[in-house]
Amino acid sequence: MPIPASAIAFYLIATLMIGSASIIAFSTNLVYAAFALLGTLVGAAAMYILLNSDYLAATQIIVYIGGVAVLFLFAVMLTHNISKATTSNRHMGIKVAVPVGLVIMGLSLYAVGSHDWQITEVRNTNPTTHDIGHAFLNEFLLPFEFASVILLVVLIGAALVARREISTRVSDEETPNV
Repeated sequence: MPIPASAIAFYLIATLMIGSASIIAFSTNLVYAAFALLGTLVGAAAMYILLNSDYLAATQIIVYIGGVAVLFLFAVMLTHNISKATTSNRHMGIKVAVPVGLVIMGLSLYAVGSHDWQITEVRNTNPTTHDIGHAFLNEFLLPFEFASVILLVVLIGAALVARREISTRVSDEETPNV
C-alpha cells in the first residue's frame, strides 16, 4: 500500500518544525533563533493548509509571520552588535533541558504507539472562510460593523494624540530661551 502524499507532507513539515524549534531552544545566537522562529511559524501555517483550514493558515501567515516574526527580525537585526550576543542564563542549559525533553519525548512516543491510528481522508466541502464570511454578513453584521467603527475611532484618536505631542515638542524647541 503506497504512502499517501498528505502523510509525506505531514512528516516533512513536522521535521521542519521540530528542527526549527530545536534551533530556537538550543541556539546561543539570537539571530539564528529569530530566523528559526520564522521557520517554525511557516511550518504551523503549512500544517493548517494540510488540515484544510484556510482561515487559520491565512491568519497565521498575516498575523504571526507578517507581523510578529517580522517585528522580531527587525528588532534583532536593528540592534547594535546583536550577532555577538549570547544567552544570558547559562545555568538552566542542556543539563536540565535534555532529560526533561527525553521524558516528554518518551511519553509522546508511548502515547502515539499505544493508539490504533487509522488514516482517513476527511474533506470539508465548504472552506472555513466561507462559513466565517457567511456568519459575518448575516447574523453578526451589525456587531462586526460596530467593532470596526470603534476601532476606526480609536485609530483616529491615537493619531491625533500622537500628532499633538509632536506639534507641542516642535513648538517647545522653536521658542528661544529668555
